[in-house]
Amino acid sequence: MRWRGKNKGIPALVALAAGSVALALALSWTGLGHQFDNYAYDFLFRLEQPAPWQPGSIILAIDEATMAKYGGNNGIRGALAAGLRHISVARPAAVAVDIILNDATTEEADAQLELAFAETRRLVLASYLLRDGTWSDPLPRFRAHATSVGHVHANFDKFDSVYRDAPLMKVSGHTRRWALPLEAFRVSLKAEILESPEELIIGGIRVPSSLHDEFTDGRTLRIRYPPVAMDGIPRISVAELDKAELDSNRALAARFSGKVVFAGVTAQGMGDRWVTPYSNARDMPGIEMNASVYETLAQQRFLVDASWVTVIAGCLALSGLAGIIFYLGSGWLANLGAVGVVLISQVIPAFAFSQSLVWAWLPGTLSALFGVASAATWRHFVVRRDLDRAEHERSRYQKAMQFVTHEMKTPLTAIQGSSELLGRYAQMPEAKRKQMADLINNESKRLAKMIETFLSAERLSAGEMEMKQERFSLPDLIEACTLRARVYAERKQIIIDVGAIPPRDLTGDRELMEYAIYNLMTNAVKYSPPATTVRVFGEDERGDRVRLSIQDEGIGMDKKELTKIFEKFYRTKRAEQSGEQGTGIGLSIVEQIVTSHGGVIEVESEPGKGSRFSLLLKRAK
Repeated sequence: MRWRGKNKGIPALVALAAGSVALALALSWTGLGHQFDNYAYDFLFRLEQPAPWQPGSIILAIDEATMAKYGGNNGIRGALAAGLRHISVARPAAVAVDIILNDATTEEADAQLELAFAETRRLVLASYLLRDGTWSDPLPRFRAHATSVGHVHANFDKFDSVYRDAPLMKVSGHTRRWALPLEAFRVSLKAEILESPEELIIGGIRVPSSLHDEFTDGRTLRIRYPPVAMDGIPRISVAELDKAELDSNRALAARFSGKVVFAGVTAQGMGDRWVTPYSNARDMPGIEMNASVYETLAQQRFLVDASWVTVIAGCLALSGLAGIIFYLGSGWLANLGAVGVVLISQVIPAFAFSQSLVWAWLPGTLSALFGVASAATWRHFVVRRDLDRAEHERSRYQKAMQFVTHEMKTPLTAIQGSSELLGRYAQMPEAKRKQMADLINNESKRLAKMIETFLSAERLSAGEMEMKQERFSLPDLIEACTLRARVYAERKQIIIDVGAIPPRDLTGDRELMEYAIYNLMTNAVKYSPPATTVRVFGEDERGDRVRLSIQDEGIGMDKKELTKIFEKFYRTKRAEQSGEQGTGIGLSIVEQIVTSHGGVIEVESEPGKGSRFSLLLKRAK
C-alpha cells in the first residue's frame, strides 16, 4: 500500500521534469540564451584547441610597411601587382584576392594589375553583395583572367560581433556566389562542387553544411581557427618580398610554392580586423579569416552542430535522471546525485566538443538545474505529505484506542460486577441469577461486536479485507436487511416501508454490502423518533447504475456536519445528545464498502426533518 501511495506522485514528477525541459528550451531559444551558448562555445573553443598543423595556405599581406612604400590606399593595386609577380615563379596552387576591384583607378595601376592577373594561375577574385541586392563584381578586364569569383561576406554575431561561422553561399536574384575560400579550395583541387541537402562534396571531401534556406545565408560552416600556438596563418608582406628580390633572396618567394595564397590588406588602419573566439588573445584581419575558412576545409577539421532532436533527448534524460534520483531517495545521497546531474550537463558539451560536435550548453544546463529544483521540490512535498499522513494516522489511532478503551469500560464493568454478584451470593433467587447471566451475555456480545466493527474498519482502511466477487440479487439483499432491521425498529414502533426495488443483480461481496445497507437502515431507525417511518426505495439510473435510497424522519444534520460524517469516530452533536450509543465508525465502513464496489454514496439532510442516504451502485453485467 505504501508503494501505491508513492506512485500517485509519479505523474506530477513526470510533468515537472517535462516542464523543466520545456522552460529550459524556451529560455535557450531567446536572444539572451543564444548569447550564453555562444560564450560557452568560445570558452570550449579556447579550452579544446587542436594540435598545430602544417597549413596549406599562406597570406600575401599588404601591411603598414607595404602601404607606406606604395603610397597608401592609392597604391594598393600596384602593391598587389608587385606581390603577384614575385610569387608567380613559385607556382602556388591557387590565388584568392580579397580586395574588391569594382572600379577603375589610374590606367597605369590597372594595367599593371591586369598583367599580373594574366600571369597568375587559378585566380579567384572577390565579389560583394550590396544592400540593394546587386553584386559588386570585379571589372571585366580583371574578371577575364579569373578562374572564379567568390563572395567575401561574413556572419558576425549581432550581439558581440564574433565571427564564428562562415556563409559558404550567397544568393541574389538568379545569381549565386560561393564563398571566396570555398572557391579557392575548389580551384586548388581542380574539382566541382556537388550538393546535397546536408553537405557539399568537393574532390571526394564531404563538407557538412545544411541547406537551410538558400535565399538567406544558406549553407554555413563553423570556422576551425588555427590554435594560438600556431600564431595564425603564415604571412609574408609585399614589402618583404621586394626587399628579398633586391637581396636576390628567392627563398622567401619559394614559400608560396604549392600553397593556396590569400592576398589582401592586413594593415590595422584599414579597419578590416575582426573578433574571433580567440579574441582574448588576438584579433584577426579579414584576409586571415578567409584563410582560416580554407584551412577548415583543407584540414577537414569540421565542427558539426548536434541536432536539436539529440539535444532535446539529452535534456529530457538529464531532467528525468534528476527526477529518478529524488524519487528513489532523499537526504545527502539525493543531493549528491543532483550535483552529479549538473556536472554531467557540463561534461556533455565539453566531451562533445572534443569529438568535433557542438552541443548547445544552455539547454542541458538549465534542464539539469530546473529538473533538480523541481524534483527536490516534489520530494519536499512528498515528505511533508507523508509526515502529515503519518501524524494523522498516529492521531487517529490514538483517538481510536482512547475511544475503544472508554467504550469497553461499560460492558466490562457490567460483566465484572454481575460476575462478582453471582459469585458472592450463592443463594441468589433464580430470576435474579438469570437476569445477571443475560446481562453478562448481552454485554459480552456488545463487546465482541464493538471489537469486530473496529477491526473491520481498520482492515478496510489498510486494504487487507479480501472482497469476494459474486453475483447477487438486489431485492433479495434488501429483503434480508429489512427482516433484520425490523426487529430493532419494532421496539420504537417504527415502520420500515420498502418501496419499488429494481429487479437487478449486483456483483461483489454480498456480506459486505449487506453490512452497509443494514447499517444505514439501523442508523435511520436509531436516530428517528418513535412511531415514524423509514422508507427504502430504488430506481434505475443511466448507464449500468442503480440507485438505492434510505430515508428517515429523524434528527437530521446541517451542511457542516455532512462534510464530516464519513470520518472515522465522528458523531454529530445531535447524535451524541440523542442518548443513542454509537462508535462513529459505521458510516466510514459503509463508504469504504460502497467505494470498493465502484459505487458512490450521497447524503441529503436537514436538521429536524430527517436524512436520505442514496447509494449509486453498478449493476452486474
